[in-house]
Amino acid sequence: MSTAWLSLGSNLAPEANLLAAADALRARFGAVVFSPVYRTPAVGFEGPDFLNAAAAIDSDLDPFELNAWLHALEDAMGRDRSGPRFSSRTLDIDIVFYDDLVLKGPGNLELPRPELKHAFVLKPLADIAPDYRVPGDGRTLAEMWAVHPDAATPPETDALVLG
Repeated sequence: MSTAWLSLGSNLAPEANLLAAADALRARFGAVVFSPVYRTPAVGFEGPDFLNAAAAIDSDLDPFELNAWLHALEDAMGRDRSGPRFSSRTLDIDIVFYDDLVLKGPGNLELPRPELKHAFVLKPLADIAPDYRVPGDGRTLAEMWAVHPDAATPPETDALVLG
């Protein structure tokens, strides 16, 4: 078994979609640790605010199989990949870390995930795994969040609870 840390987001019916995603993760992987849910503005395009969270799972799938499983879940929940890369979405789940693996490709799989630089990815992960050391960087998530430009004004916590 390996541990994977995931970033979840939605800005189309986000409450319903994140709750359904949380149920699907629990049904497939058992116990899941979820961060608080944060409300953040869209990044890279004009659109409704996102609800974002992080999750930690123990997985029997390798990172490529897990990535495919997550893409199938996104598709099952109505994810439309035909538009621009930065656009509104029903569900976006990315593997940010998989144990301490560092890899790039094939396809869009990159570990650690480069979106870790964004507060909407880093803050929820720092909530659930503050002492995790980022592969290739060496700092803990708590250390990274402490020096993040948005640390003084963290994202707004939403009332939605996933776990």
